[in-house]
Amino acid sequence: MLAEFPSLLITDDDRGFRETLRGVFEPEGFHTILAGDGEEALKIVRSREVHLVLLDMHMPKLNGLETLRLLKQFKSMLPCILMSARLDELIIEQARLAQAFSVLAKPVTLKQLTGNVRRAMQWTYNWRG
Repeated sequence: MLAEFPSLLITDDDRGFRETLRGVFEPEGFHTILAGDGEEALKIVRSREVHLVLLDMHMPKLNGLETLRLLKQFKSMLPCILMSARLDELIIEQARLAQAFSVLAKPVTLKQLTGNVRRAMQWTYNWRG
């Protein structure tokens, strides 16, 4: 069963962007957790309940695709949305093969992002938030 306030892990090396997304999703009913890189995201998902992960592609230590692949090894059903300012066909194909729920080009509109998050939650958990 899904928690009353599902948790959304926002993983991006841009602190301002993470904080902006927190301000968008908390009023939508999400408990937000912030990570500055892929390694931190992996630690969080291993130790806490996370319902959805937003991943920036270009981060230090582990990029978004590497993080996505590792997450899927131990949380195969966890929906992940990959975002990239430098999106190309190769990244899109690799994300699809790694089972990303969706891939979004930055700058992303709030409507695109919130719509994708809602669809991922509905698809995965039958969420009606």
